[in-house]
Amino acid sequence: MTQPFSAEVAAARVAQEAWAKRTVRDRLTHVRNLRALLVERMADVGAAIHADVGRPALEIAGSEVLPSTAALKFLEKRAARILAPRRVSMWDRPVWLAGCRDAVHYRPWGVVGVIGTWNYPVYLNVGQIAPALVAGNAVLWKPSENTPRTAEVIHALFRDAWFPPNLLQTLPATREAGPQLAEADVDHVVFTGSDVVGRKLAARLGERLIPSTLELSGCDAMFIFADADIEMAAKGVWFGMTINRGQTCVAVRRIFVQKTKVDALVAALKPLFDRAGPMGLVMDSQRAHAERLIQDAVTRGASVIAKNLSPQPPPLRREGEPESEAPPFLGEGLGRGSSLPPTLLLNTPADTAICREACFAPVAAVIPFDTVEDALALAKQSPFGLSASVFSADVAAAEAFAARVPSGSVIVNDLLAATAHPGTPFGGRGASGWGVTQGPEGLLAMTSPQVVTVHKGTTRRHLDDAVNPDPATADLLDGLIKLTHARGFRARLAGFWQMVKGARKKRR
Repeated sequence: MTQPFSAEVAAARVAQEAWAKRTVRDRLTHVRNLRALLVERMADVGAAIHADVGRPALEIAGSEVLPSTAALKFLEKRAARILAPRRVSMWDRPVWLAGCRDAVHYRPWGVVGVIGTWNYPVYLNVGQIAPALVAGNAVLWKPSENTPRTAEVIHALFRDAWFPPNLLQTLPATREAGPQLAEADVDHVVFTGSDVVGRKLAARLGERLIPSTLELSGCDAMFIFADADIEMAAKGVWFGMTINRGQTCVAVRRIFVQKTKVDALVAALKPLFDRAGPMGLVMDSQRAHAERLIQDAVTRGASVIAKNLSPQPPPLRREGEPESEAPPFLGEGLGRGSSLPPTLLLNTPADTAICREACFAPVAAVIPFDTVEDALALAKQSPFGLSASVFSADVAAAEAFAARVPSGSVIVNDLLAATAHPGTPFGGRGASGWGVTQGPEGLLAMTSPQVVTVHKGTTRRHLDDAVNPDPATADLLDGLIKLTHARGFRARLAGFWQMVKGARKKRR
């Protein structure tokens, strides 16, 4: 049976073989062209994104073009050094490997499949394609079916930056092309998307022994301690909930607040929610899913803050009424069509669906806590670990707390924006996937390490013993092990004399 995209893969392998022979600095000339073109065509990029997913110009500039150009500049400055062969120090070489010279080379995988996402269609696609190419790979890119116009603009940017033909090939922007790419003869796959799809993809790639980088869903936690600046924290909550209308994998979903500060936080947030209108969502299914999460939380005892709604307890259930009946305030007050106003759920149990499932809408839950230990225990009930934030006046204590949070990144007294730092890796734990993009680690993830060892001289004791076994070798090896690793001076000295004994036997 013919594998999907066999012609594209064959063309990519021919292009990649020539590309890998070029120096990293030579490859980076194209990256410089790409960065310049991205700036020159900002208007085209913005128009395409707005037409596809309706993002405003300010967000496009701040969360698409700005971090994308920073990521490309990082490659220009650091990629050659990061990808340079690493010579292994002679001081790390075991005695029994005397005469060997070792170097670790970072070889490209070959053909990398990139299954792109739509919520940040430039940053999250260019930011994965460019490092793969710089590392010496060819790329087959499957754009999201939700961003066809943006995909055309991105493809034109790479083409006009004079990357070689067939080195980057854009596959059909269809839902079917993703699973087909997972069946293609590629060497590595990078996927950004939901944990549900990621699990299926991981299972299939695992069967085929194809390595992968999976950037999956998040359900990010924000911790607000009693000494935090509540005004700053409230602004952080709003920003973390509403950027890209909540359609962000590192959006704030769980807000853990020390109990003494819950009322102050709600008071600071209430005016923002009162004046907010419904926020458009890209897919109808996002609103339906968000409403299910809201209903589940309310059924479990949470109250709601949303447009024109004051905090209120869930409706009382009369005897005989089913528990699953939808609360009356989940109708028109939450918007119509694919839109939803920012919605805050107060006093939410940490095991509700909103705290354990991914959500792509402006919805978040407030979970009060007493002690730091309580906050950590409550947070660990979620399977996701993409990013988190800690707000506290005691930075040292916040950093110590961050070390205990099972998350790919933790930001102290800020959130979300810092995850786009081009010099740091980005990736998650648990249900948020594995592997990283971005930074030196993300660039090296687009390679496979190869060790090249050169053994100088003509003496090869292990080869001689394989042909003519010598009992004296056992004394030499036992003595060497004791001399280099035994506990105490006397034991090591005994090892030395055992080596001398073995050497004398060999001379005979």
